[in-house]
This record gives sequence, C-alpha cells and structure tokens, in this order.
Amino acid sequence: MDKIMLTEEKETLLIPLYGKAMENKKNNPILIDKKASEIVNGIDYDFNSLKIAEKTNIMMCIRAKIIDDYLKDFLAKENENTVLHLGCGLDSRYLRVNADNAYWYDVDFEDVINIRKHFYSETDKYHMIGSSVTQSEWLAEISSNKSNIVIAEGLFMYLKEDEIKTLIGRLCDKLKSYNLIFDAYSTLTAKQAKNHPSLKKTGAKINWGIDDAKEFEKFGEEIKFIDEMFFSESKEIDKLNASTRIVFKAANHFSAARKAHRILVFEVK
Repeated sequence: MDKIMLTEEKETLLIPLYGKAMENKKNNPILIDKKASEIVNGIDYDFNSLKIAEKTNIMMCIRAKIIDDYLKDFLAKENENTVLHLGCGLDSRYLRVNADNAYWYDVDFEDVINIRKHFYSETDKYHMIGSSVTQSEWLAEISSNKSNIVIAEGLFMYLKEDEIKTLIGRLCDKLKSYNLIFDAYSTLTAKQAKNHPSLKKTGAKINWGIDDAKEFEKFGEEIKFIDEMFFSESKEIDKLNASTRIVFKAANHFSAARKAHRILVFEVK
C-alpha cells in the first residue's frame, strides 16, 4: 500500500473519495464508483480519523451525481469538447461519465497528481496536470475546443475571492468561452465550516461563500448566470432511509438551508 502524505486543504480530497467508497456498499447507491473503492483499499490511511458523518458522505455523493448528470448532458450536445476538472483530487469523473468525445484535463497540486498517477493512466485525450489552479503556467498545457466546460467541485470555498476572479479571467483568455459549474457555500456556512469535524482534523480553511448566485456575475462582465441546483431537490433523496429523507426534504422548505451548500452554473465568454 502507498502511504498518503497530504496537508490542509489537500487532505480534504479524501472526504469525497471515502464517501463514494462507502456508498458502493449500499443496496441502492446514489453513485456507483468502483474506482473510489479501489483507491481507498489501495492506500495506507486511517479514514476513520477524518470523522466523516454519514450526512456528509451523502452530500458528497449527491453533489457528484448532480455534476455528473449535468456534464453528460453538456457533452451530448457537441462532438468536440474540452473538460477542465479543477481540484480533481482522486475523483474518477472521467471514467464515470465516459467522455469519449472530449479532451479532458484533471488539474490539482503536484503531490496530489503524483498520487493520482498510481491509479490513473494518461491517454491521447486524458491528461493530468500538477499545479495549483491559482498559478498561470499550467494553462499553456490545455487547448480550447468548440465546446468547453470547467468543473470546480469542492474548490472555490478554499480560494479567496480575488483568486477566483483571477482564475475565471485567465480561463476566459485561454478558452474564449466556457460553461462553469461549481458548488458553493452560503456566507453563513462558510463561517461555520471551521466547526466541521473533518475540516478541524485536516486544518483546511474555508475562505469564500456566496448568498445570491447573481452576485457572481459581478466577478466579470463576461459572466452570465445559468442555473442554481439544490441538493434538497435531488431525485437521489428518494434512495435515502426514511429519517434522512425527511431531513433533506424539510430543508428544501427553508431558503437558508437550501442555499447552505448548492451547485451553481454560469456561462463565461
């Protein structure tokens, strides 16, 4: 087994990975991700030390499923696509969505990509880039296409607002136009996240949240709001046990709960 050595926000990539591996054990899983189980079984790490609550595992899987489904629909519209998966961690989205009609770039810190290369292999269409997304040099390794999409799952909350704005501008310069899908905390959730046991363990710091999705348009003149998707409205909730299902559906009746953590989609050009 390989010994994993990660620090702070890098270590948080293990939270969704473990959640997906645990989901595979259920009779009616939200998400099927055999690669997650393979990786969890193939690395030397005490996942119990992360103290991941079952609700967190569920949220991570619903988040991944919503983004997967959106991406499948997006890729089906064109034959020539470029996908940038920023802060990819050890996620297997490239395999889950079967993106044969896309040039795909998984981007994360170099030490994360070095671990990733133990479990994934590059092809003529699939590439892994080791870099912080806040750097600019890595953009030279990607190419734009007729249709482009950028995924930032579990990423923007760890960046500062000016870093997000700079990244969006650089991507626009490189790709010319693209769809952007990411998950976001509300400002209240961002402030309270420091009390989450898993984040306490990793020492990761949450830097950003947003309440009104339309406010994100102010990050650049070229940004247009497309959609806001709530975990509490996901059809996957019907797969949960009765008590958990009630909690999620009850949350859907309160704006603050719905917007605590959700998925946003924008067009940038």
